[in-house]
Amino acid sequence: MTRYGPMYGPDHTFLGVPACDWQEPATYAEADVVILGAPFDGGTSHRPGARFGPQVLRGTDYLPHDASRPHLAMRVDALGGDLTVLDAGDLEVFSGDIQRSCDTIEDAVAFVASHGAIPLILGGDHTITWPDVSGVARHHGAGRISVIHFDAHADTGDIEFGSLYGHGQPMRRLIESGAVRGDRFLQLGLRGYWPGPDVLDWMADQGMTSFHMSEIVDRGLDAVLDQAFATALDGCDGVFLSVDIDVCDPGHAPGTGTPEPGGLTARQLLDSVSRICHELPVVGMDIVEVSPPYDHAEITAMLGNRVVLEALSGLARRRKDAGGPRWNRATPLLRDRGTQPPLASRDTPPSLSPRDRQRSLPPAES
Repeated sequence: MTRYGPMYGPDHTFLGVPACDWQEPATYAEADVVILGAPFDGGTSHRPGARFGPQVLRGTDYLPHDASRPHLAMRVDALGGDLTVLDAGDLEVFSGDIQRSCDTIEDAVAFVASHGAIPLILGGDHTITWPDVSGVARHHGAGRISVIHFDAHADTGDIEFGSLYGHGQPMRRLIESGAVRGDRFLQLGLRGYWPGPDVLDWMADQGMTSFHMSEIVDRGLDAVLDQAFATALDGCDGVFLSVDIDVCDPGHAPGTGTPEPGGLTARQLLDSVSRICHELPVVGMDIVEVSPPYDHAEITAMLGNRVVLEALSGLARRRKDAGGPRWNRATPLLRDRGTQPPLASRDTPPSLSPRDRQRSLPPAES
């Protein structure tokens, strides 16, 4: 079953994009991306509340909800025509029944993917990545998609609290099921004091690549992303991007269930998501663990909303690049805009500082 708008709260789509019904393919026949809400937090091990994530991810923005967001740098409007983005509302899930909820999510994601759209799932806790990726893999083929996973935690536990299912185990279940190859599973941002050596040994045996924050700091985020990209594209047809908002330091994302100090900055996460969706063939995405009850001044909700927008803008820019020159991230904001002549033809050299410009003026007459 499906619902328009959030399962918890007012009826609205992501920043005003048109609604669709995932069970009726005719309603999204031309869509590039279909947004699905998965308001499930029955797998949390600490603080709940991520069931309210889809509601705030859709609506936390100080700009009009007018289905238009021109990206200043990338020069695309993913909501306003450079992509066709529709919102199918929230899936009807029950946080007291993990298996039923995961089955519902997987079936919906698989159905949307099989009808030509990229599913973008708003969580919910990280349990939902198990059905999210499984659903995409049902369409593209088991082992044919890689996963890039941003998180403070590996989420590769086996049995937690007597259960095989929960937000600390989805990545293990995915690899064990064969939906994803362990050696095409890339994790970035891990830190803290879990999991233990036995789980880390299991991860190593699967061939996983897991970048701890200390390695990212030492090598630099861009170098780590370059390595992840090369692995992700080796023998796979597409990439699933999973973003747990707790990959960021709690100072940048306090509204989450299991905060862990020492993570990425908001800027680093947004740049990474932008790069991934611009440079790689992304076939699915989720953003999870935004827990509004623990947020402050909408810091986490705003970041989560921007993660979605950066992803969509990256996808739109990738499409535009296919028909023209590739966008360069270093392009000055105002280059080739407006009607003024190029800076090089103006009287004052643009490279001069205000002090140098003052020195270059002729002396005042006495």
